[in-house]
Amino acid sequence: MQGPVVSRHGLESLGLRNLKDVYWNLAAPALYEQALTRGEARLAAGGPLVALTGEHTGRSPKDKFIVEEPESLDTVWWGEVNVPMEPAHFDRLLAKARAYLQGRDLFVQDCFAGADPAYRLPVRILTECAWHNLFARNMFIQPSHDELADFDPAFTVLQVPGLQADPSTDGTRSECFVLVSFAQRIVLIGGTSYAGEIKKSVFSILNYLLPDRGVLPMHCSANIGSKGDTAIFFGLSGTGKTTLSADGSRTLIGDDEHGWSDTGVFNFEGGCYAKVIRLSAEAEPEIYATTRRFGTVLENVVMDQDTRSLDLESAHYTENTRASYPIEFIPNVSAAGQGGLPKNIVMLTADAFGVLPPISRLTPEQAMYHFLSGYTARVAGTEKGLGSEPTATFSTCFGAPFMPRHPSVYARMLRDKMQAADANCWLVNTGWSGGQYGVGRRMDIKLTRAMLRAALAGELDEVEMQPHPDFGVLVPTSCPGVPAAVLDPRATWADPEAYDRIARDLVRRFEANFKQFESYVDDGVRAAGIYQAAAE
Repeated sequence: MQGPVVSRHGLESLGLRNLKDVYWNLAAPALYEQALTRGEARLAAGGPLVALTGEHTGRSPKDKFIVEEPESLDTVWWGEVNVPMEPAHFDRLLAKARAYLQGRDLFVQDCFAGADPAYRLPVRILTECAWHNLFARNMFIQPSHDELADFDPAFTVLQVPGLQADPSTDGTRSECFVLVSFAQRIVLIGGTSYAGEIKKSVFSILNYLLPDRGVLPMHCSANIGSKGDTAIFFGLSGTGKTTLSADGSRTLIGDDEHGWSDTGVFNFEGGCYAKVIRLSAEAEPEIYATTRRFGTVLENVVMDQDTRSLDLESAHYTENTRASYPIEFIPNVSAAGQGGLPKNIVMLTADAFGVLPPISRLTPEQAMYHFLSGYTARVAGTEKGLGSEPTATFSTCFGAPFMPRHPSVYARMLRDKMQAADANCWLVNTGWSGGQYGVGRRMDIKLTRAMLRAALAGELDEVEMQPHPDFGVLVPTSCPGVPAAVLDPRATWADPEAYDRIARDLVRRFEANFKQFESYVDDGVRAAGIYQAAAE
């Protein structure tokens, strides 16, 4: 065994034996050395490590399973998102992993998920490759030297991309698998090198465990204003969650995953995992700078073989190019990873139809409705199997693939916590304006930032609001630094009748999607919904 600190709680309880070299809690320089020596990754100009993930350049949600055990039988939201697996199949694949690792090297990172000590989860990440271990070190919170020596994991993630499943005998859909056993406290990942599976597996665990402790787990970013006001940003990949929360005028808490307790908001992670396709040094300087420094892991980014310079414009391998880096790489970041109770909640959507207003205010009932709806457009490349164009989708709680419990559990918690904190809620469209995808243009990020800053600073509190005729949300008639015409999506279209037709189509989609939740909400939320009659 090698490494600066080896926990006295070893790997024997997992049945891992006859391993070759086990590397414990290596820091970035040593992991760089291992990754480069083994040919796992390459060094780019400026210092980042560049790795390719092969066939799987995004998550494989259809290959994720939860083991059907007494502990989870009545608490998991079983269905297309949370697919059950028989315990015997899990045990078989775990035995295969144990056999596969015999005689092989293994990398260990002991870390915490959760910046609030009252709720943090000790997690052990075991990886076959050094670069995945560096990814884990970047993404989670580092224990102190003393904590590492006595580190006892509450959950273990075992990632073996070189091991493939046999669907005919292992109970999987393909050779790729992401398996969660809440009884054995193990996540088993195989057949894929996409590092995001590690990160999202830990998120899914927290989404299952924390509601029982009164904490709302959220797929959101969060930051703090100069007056100590906390804001949270819900949104799926590609909606601007990471970009918009990395605002130089506000202190970043975290970019993707948080918990909302009775005392405030806390980051689950110690790093960021940002999309970097077509990243702009002008529009996103903080994130852009991380792609030029030592310690960052870049996934599937194109690099010149001679100069080692990066081409962030290229989607040669995938649209889903990514950067993983410690959160302290972003200037003006919260060292504690915590903030007070939120004063503003922002729900981000990338509307591919181009009909939603760029910013609108939601009543508490509308907030619960839109939280359960989770409308956006999934950007190509973030999941395996998507096409080359954005696909309109409804992902409940803005993170359905990571929610093991029924969405109503999280929605009720959001409603109750919003009321207790007296928080404002805003729906922000970072998608298209002036037409649908292929006709209109993506909303100018400078204008989106101006609208957000005005909302968070309270500058829209006294502005006249008009109910939108199709969606019922409250649209401001003016906003500092934003042309009035931009605020009215219909006014940006060359063909207003086409706008009306497409808006009505989206209304029908909202109505059809929400039928599955109507029995779980009260009359006030149902009345705040979007229905065809309101648009015709």
